[in-house]
Amino acid sequence: MNQATFKRFSSQEADLLPSHFYNIKADLPSLPKPPLNPATGEPLRPEDLEPVFSKGFIAQEGSLERSIPIPAEVREQLALFRPTALVYAAGLRKALETPAHIFYKYEGAGPMGSHKSNTALMQAYLASREAVETLVTETGAGQWGSALAHAGSLFGIKIKVFMVRISYRQKPGRRILMEMFGAEVRESPSPATEFGKKFYTADPDHPGSLGIAISEALEVAVHGAKSKYSLGSVLDGVLMHQTVIGQEADRQLAAYGAAPDIVIGCVGGGSNFSGLAFPFIRKTLKEGQTIRFIAVEAEACPSITKGELRYDHGDTAGLTPLLYMHSLGKDFIPAPIHAGGLRYHGMAPLVSHLVSLGIVEPRAYSQEKVFAAGAFFYKTEGILPAPESAHAVAAAIDEALAAKQEGSEKTILFNLSGHGFLDINAYAKT
Repeated sequence: MNQATFKRFSSQEADLLPSHFYNIKADLPSLPKPPLNPATGEPLRPEDLEPVFSKGFIAQEGSLERSIPIPAEVREQLALFRPTALVYAAGLRKALETPAHIFYKYEGAGPMGSHKSNTALMQAYLASREAVETLVTETGAGQWGSALAHAGSLFGIKIKVFMVRISYRQKPGRRILMEMFGAEVRESPSPATEFGKKFYTADPDHPGSLGIAISEALEVAVHGAKSKYSLGSVLDGVLMHQTVIGQEADRQLAAYGAAPDIVIGCVGGGSNFSGLAFPFIRKTLKEGQTIRFIAVEAEACPSITKGELRYDHGDTAGLTPLLYMHSLGKDFIPAPIHAGGLRYHGMAPLVSHLVSLGIVEPRAYSQEKVFAAGAFFYKTEGILPAPESAHAVAAAIDEALAAKQEGSEKTILFNLSGHGFLDINAYAKT
């Protein structure tokens, strides 16, 4: 048989894989306030970012074009696991005895078990095109760090990761995955950087935060030869890369003859929520559809529900540009919750802007409620959600029960952004 006969997907499935990223900035009624240069207080220029990011990423970060082509090399790698499944949650629906129709997009099928590979592949590719040798980053729970380690191995880029200490110790499986792909992984705060040393010297068991880890990664990236920094959430370009999720989900729902009334995602920095929601937000902005959008954060780190919408640094040292976002303050140290991916003091400027416009509804849930929802989902659907994803599960359950009270057949769509098999110890302790 001719080798060309063998295909990874049927033609119908291949059509679901987007050829472009969707840039929501092209369709917003107004743009968020621009990032500022911390030294001058003036709007950031592209060249101000060149010591930190690859030029290709900078161009995407600042673009106002509606569609950004996905390079063939990246699309080829995405096609190994995309399109991901859109699942009708029949077991959950039956257990809740709700008339609501519940769908979830299962991003845990990715190579590292989460949605993070969608942007990791693109960022590693862009770096490889500019002879960057090393990408330096931070990670909380480890989904982002492991995704970048995998992507770096595919495109010939060395990866250095500063992993928030509490997650480093709670989730050794993630560190092992990163190291399997050749990444160098350090606990943060660490004695390896001038900024980390301040926290490490005062307390070698400091739980750390994403803000501290970002500062350490930036310090190493800026001072390293042929090194650049890479970020897994918050920035406009990163959120744009994740829109493959929502574009696929839109096409998959159409095949069911369905459309969402409610779209839900968890939020730490905002990437997985945005990836699912942004293509549907376009439908509300440009097509007049009525859809509710719910962003669920951790009560222990409530940047949207209790933070201020203002300019703040994205890291603790104050090295990053000033971002106009909901923030608890760059010095905020969150409690050592198991949902390490949600332990960030700020929120993506685009998500913050959509909240300020009244398009996105924020809510915060306790760790106890979230783990109970995650365990219930496992028993009814057979997939153990990551602690971060379990926030979206909890909100979907609440909305399904509200539909039950109303006797409404609402359609609920949420993002199951990663599996929780490497978080099993967290479930055991709650």
